[in-house]
Amino acid sequence: MTRIVAGTAGGRSLKVPRSGTRPTSERVREALFSSLASMGAVEDAVVLDLYAGSGALGLEAASRGARAVTLVERAAPAAAVIRDNVRTLGLAVARVVTADAAAHAASPAAEPADLVLLDPPYDLAAADLDAVLASLASNGHLADGAIVVVERDRRAPEPSWPAGLFPLRTRRYGDTTVHVAAHEAPAATVDAP
Repeated sequence: MTRIVAGTAGGRSLKVPRSGTRPTSERVREALFSSLASMGAVEDAVVLDLYAGSGALGLEAASRGARAVTLVERAAPAAAVIRDNVRTLGLAVARVVTADAAAHAASPAAEPADLVLLDPPYDLAAADLDAVLASLASNGHLADGAIVVVERDRRAPEPSWPAGLFPLRTRRYGDTTVHVAAHEAPAATVDAP
């Protein structure tokens, strides 16, 4: 059973799609969100959850006080389960977008995110993940100081962070590795008089 770990919906169960998803374990979510909370990265944040699957990561952020959460999931049945979880948990700050994560990242952002959560399928090629990260950075999806979290299989290489994203830490939890980076906007250029 998958549950929300803490916050307003803490302890409540999440429905999980019948197939095609691998929800982040409670142990990993608890450690990840404790770390993010200590960084001040969740409370009142605009959150983007790509490859949302069951919605466990984005809904955890919503439960812990995020201001707005967008969960992007390509599979319509999984997106429907996430919508049902949003209604059942009463997390009105969360909205679900049925779309491919790469296509979403490649389109201009409506609002930059303070926290981006990526939990792609473990078999997603590293080059495909790197392309999504580059799209996030180049299409206005990242607020200055945004935190980007990537969950991968422990055997996968560390993401190739694009310009403007700087790795902060990597933690391993059994077969799962969590990479965390921060976004720094390019320095403003001033024309010389």
